[in-house]
Amino acid sequence: MMNIRKKDERGETGSYWLQSWHSFSFGEYYDPHNMGFGPLRVINEDIVRAGMGFDTHGHANMEIITCILEGAIEHKDSLGNGGIIRPGDVQLMSAGKGILHSEKNPSETDDVHLLQIWIMPNVAGTRPGYQQTSFNPAEFSNALRLVVSPDGEKGSLVIKQDARLWVAKLEEGKSVSLEMQPERKYWVQMARGSADVFGRPLTAGDALGLDNESGKADIKATADAEFLVFELPR
Repeated sequence: MMNIRKKDERGETGSYWLQSWHSFSFGEYYDPHNMGFGPLRVINEDIVRAGMGFDTHGHANMEIITCILEGAIEHKDSLGNGGIIRPGDVQLMSAGKGILHSEKNPSETDDVHLLQIWIMPNVAGTRPGYQQTSFNPAEFSNALRLVVSPDGEKGSLVIKQDARLWVAKLEEGKSVSLEMQPERKYWVQMARGSADVFGRPLTAGDALGLDNESGKADIKATADAEFLVFELPR
């Protein structure tokens, strides 16, 4: 089964400092027909204005992944972690039994453009944790780079769920293939550019969900493209 989620079908919310597009029901945007995809609960595309950000707030029992497309975000949390997340970095915060954190755009002149992803864990009430890795940009070039997995394979961040996340940046005309496993779910989220995914044309902000498909999924860039691929349990 395939499900195309076009960018204009997403929910949109905004304020003087934040513009967001929601692939699934979130906050003020309620969509009972799009509450998630397996344990993938949130994909928010956010633009945070210069010098602004999210004040200290709490989370529990959620795996929260942040990927920066442009700019930078500063993270601080109740575990004592702090730092700047930039393009090429991937952050994974395991909220566990509870964590407080804040996120601020440290630039006084430039907006930050990011994707924030929430995945429900397969175990609740655990000790909260924080991971951040700067990946070699060359590893994303015309290849699927594993950045999140349940076992830390290939230096990926470790998530408390039977889920994997790959990131790729393709030059126009280049392609990659993903070998899909039956009884699994796959979600392809376009971040920039355009590509044919499983024969379907997608542009930035579009997504394609695949449920219980098997075989090879080909992704070919029709313009320079950046995208994320999730493998999830059903």
